[in-house]
Amino acid sequence: MYIPKDNLYNDQKDIRAFMAQNSFGILVSSIDGKPWGTHIPLELYTRLDGTEVLEGHIARANPQWKDLPDGAEVMVIFNGPHSYISSSWYDHENVPTWNYVAVHVYGKYKQVESDDLVAALSRLTDKFEANSEKPVSVKDFSEPFMKSHLRALVGFEIQITDIQAKQKLSQNRDDKNHAAIVEQLESSENNQSKEIAQLMVNSR
Repeated sequence: MYIPKDNLYNDQKDIRAFMAQNSFGILVSSIDGKPWGTHIPLELYTRLDGTEVLEGHIARANPQWKDLPDGAEVMVIFNGPHSYISSSWYDHENVPTWNYVAVHVYGKYKQVESDDLVAALSRLTDKFEANSEKPVSVKDFSEPFMKSHLRALVGFEIQITDIQAKQKLSQNRDDKNHAAIVEQLESSENNQSKEIAQLMVNSR
């Protein structure tokens, strides 16, 4: 990912929190030499030995997994809030742009099965059911239902080799123009624009 020096996002604890909060990512690989992306939840998991991996699963009907032998290089994209920035907000002539936060994770694909897949599904379900009035739990599913469901899935983990993160938040603007951008974003009816405004304030 192209990351100018001003936009480098290097707080590792914060990056991992971002990945947890924006965990519906895009798994990117290639099929027959063409790029292929699948939109799926991808969860960061730390093993007992401290190794970090991304856990995920895709439909067995999705051809992506068939072109992913163990050890294949893949990329995962996590997108955060983003917003258009009008150059009319500046006190000088300039071009419009876009502010955003994104994280790219690179790693090696490895298929997982049986107990490891069930454990990953349990962690994923528990995370998103935590605030439900009547939480669903994998352990409560019947054995026939689970067997049928697991046959329709391909589980995997990604052994992380690199993480690249970018925050494009008008870091190159002076205080006056930075404040003007924040004011315009805060007045927007778009929630993502408001989120970008808050990130700009927090990162200044």
